[in-house]
Amino acid sequence: MKKVNKVTIIAAGNGGITAAADLKQRGIDVVLYDLPEKFHKIKTIQENGGIYLRYNGEEKFIDGIKCSTDINEAIKGSQVVMFTIPGLLVEKYAEVVAPAVDESQLIFFNSAASMSCVRFINKAKSLGINKEFFLAESNSLTYATRADIKRGSVDLTLKVKETLVAALPKENTKLAYSMLSDLYDGIIPVEDIWRITLENANPEVHPGICLLNVGQIENYSDTFSLYRDGYSEHTSNLLKEIAKERREIATAFGYKMEDIIESRINRGYFANDIKEIHLMFNESPVFSKINGPSSVKSRYFIEDIEDGLVLWSDLGKVAGVSTKAIDSVIYLSSVVIGIDFYKKGLTLEKLGFSKMNIEQLKAMV
Repeated sequence: MKKVNKVTIIAAGNGGITAAADLKQRGIDVVLYDLPEKFHKIKTIQENGGIYLRYNGEEKFIDGIKCSTDINEAIKGSQVVMFTIPGLLVEKYAEVVAPAVDESQLIFFNSAASMSCVRFINKAKSLGINKEFFLAESNSLTYATRADIKRGSVDLTLKVKETLVAALPKENTKLAYSMLSDLYDGIIPVEDIWRITLENANPEVHPGICLLNVGQIENYSDTFSLYRDGYSEHTSNLLKEIAKERREIATAFGYKMEDIIESRINRGYFANDIKEIHLMFNESPVFSKINGPSSVKSRYFIEDIEDGLVLWSDLGKVAGVSTKAIDSVIYLSSVVIGIDFYKKGLTLEKLGFSKMNIEQLKAMV
């Protein structure tokens, strides 16, 4: 018997609009919420009463999508409150959701991992809210997708085949897994949210190769594709080195992680035809269809460095792992873009975990 029959989706971006259409199509009652000042993102969907969903070359209209800018109304009766937001917005939305959510409701961060569970709790505590929140986080968004808010439509490229999840505290992972399995196939429970943050592939895949292609991004923004144009035989060497450092950190924490190609085949991003890594990206049935980034201020730089590489660098210090490639990307991107990423980025100190060793960090989650 299903444990979940209603989900509130927080934020009407690419992931949120897609989740609303996909879950509704699967028989789940959904409410798509966004902040009052973001009403323009749900306006067309509300007027249409649904979302146009294009998948596998076929477009369907998914009706019965409810929209709201009233958080109390939006979360009423939902077993899962699903955040589909960039890591940079966790605190902003937590400020609205934390006072309203019930302790029995699962708060699920379905996005590129950024220690969102810890940050949600920290924000709630700063507001004087000390609930026993039920939280879980995925390593990445369960879709490869793009949405058009003006039309109220979604172009869904991939439903990710494997998504890793862990709860905070980790003792709740089994229950979170059983609930999320009502929503998605391929949910895989893992040890804890440190594993989850190290399984976010975006900081490995995006910033370094973007850095090597800044000229193309700025000069050919209308046509540039990181995956088709940015990945080459030699630029991919930087990816391999960052991946090596990430896996060494994971090993120090006691986690066994898949390699670059294996993980992306298992999740559906690569075809099961192993070639050189740059060709796997160039010819990917998913990645090859994605254009951009069109600016050095895109999330491929800002989010993936601030919420990804900076924290990995910190974890490397705790683990005694050299992170020369990661640190080089952080430093050079800071110079090129003009942002001090070490100062702005997510650190163990900002999470409230400074001066802890690996065992102490793992005990905190």
